[in-house]
Amino acid sequence: MKEGWEIKKIGTVCKVIAGQSPEGKYYNNIGNGMPFYQGKKEYGLKYIGEPTTWTTKITKEAEEGDILMSVRAPVGPINFSTQKICIGRGLAAIRATKLIEKEFLYNFLVKHENEIIGNTGAVFNSINKAQIEAIEIPLPTLPEQQRIVTIIDEAFAAIATAKTNAEQNLKNAKELFESYLQNIFENKGEEWDEKTLGEIGKPLMCKRIMKHQTSTTGEIPFYKIGTFGKIPDAFISKEIYNEFRTKYSFPKKGDILISASGTIGRRVRYDGEPAFFQDSNIVWIDNDEKQVLNDFLYVFYEFCDWQPSKGATISRLYNSNLTSIKIVFPKLLVEQKKILKKIDAVSTETKKLEAIYQQKIADLEELKKSVLQKAFNGEL
Repeated sequence: MKEGWEIKKIGTVCKVIAGQSPEGKYYNNIGNGMPFYQGKKEYGLKYIGEPTTWTTKITKEAEEGDILMSVRAPVGPINFSTQKICIGRGLAAIRATKLIEKEFLYNFLVKHENEIIGNTGAVFNSINKAQIEAIEIPLPTLPEQQRIVTIIDEAFAAIATAKTNAEQNLKNAKELFESYLQNIFENKGEEWDEKTLGEIGKPLMCKRIMKHQTSTTGEIPFYKIGTFGKIPDAFISKEIYNEFRTKYSFPKKGDILISASGTIGRRVRYDGEPAFFQDSNIVWIDNDEKQVLNDFLYVFYEFCDWQPSKGATISRLYNSNLTSIKIVFPKLLVEQKKILKKIDAVSTETKKLEAIYQQKIADLEELKKSVLQKAFNGEL
């Protein structure tokens, strides 16, 4: 710590107000009474968002400019209050006195957010008023606090601009690759054909597995629509797997499985390992690859307009939707392979660019931490 700085407890330079929730009967969502915030649900990047709940009975209040700390599940995240509000037990308000610059305190709490640990309870991790008041902060003079805040603000503004540019470049790289793929299918060559997926192969799905036939542990992974492309949370026995596989349709290695409900069109290449998939929610085209390679289909599926049927509650991709979708492709498989080779080359370069921009974004986040570290070590 820099010479001339003092260690102060937050309770000696701030007023801490622990939140208290009114009874639920006083809540409303039509704007009657005072805006009510229970926790970090409405947090923004730095300032709380618009209220969604109001209360006609006021318990504990936070004022405009108070720092709001989440004190229950999770402990530590902070935001500024933008108006007078009622705070519930998931929040505490920290009100700076004339002894401390509130932006200095805010940046200190941001730096130490992950280090603020409260009581471990049966349900929530929490921190109470006394524990917040006991947090120690290194404190220079007010002019020095204000000087440090100015430097932090300028540095963070420059970092934010650089991060925005990197994020835009990352987005541009992805969009350029998608545009390249789409251009392939929209500008077909002379020796290209157009057919429906129904003319290429037959849409299939696995037989229905009943809930009582699954378990949370087992030998054969069972992929439901919620775990499609992820780690499965259900399994079936080897006996059921062998029985169903011999009796009913089943994907072969290399087939492309498609999500037919929820987020329609997600795709996974089946690796041939023993697994089972949820009936009509996950479908595939039984393609012999005599007309179109599965690799070519996989690329086409990425931006295909599936045009699902709309039911009473959700949209779903039925066999009739699947079979009617049109695809254009080179008649010669060797030409399809040439296109796929070009796509792989462009994809490789795109991924290199994405890695560069993702690393830059990560580096900028580390730079912010470094600025805060130097600020509270008295090194700015």
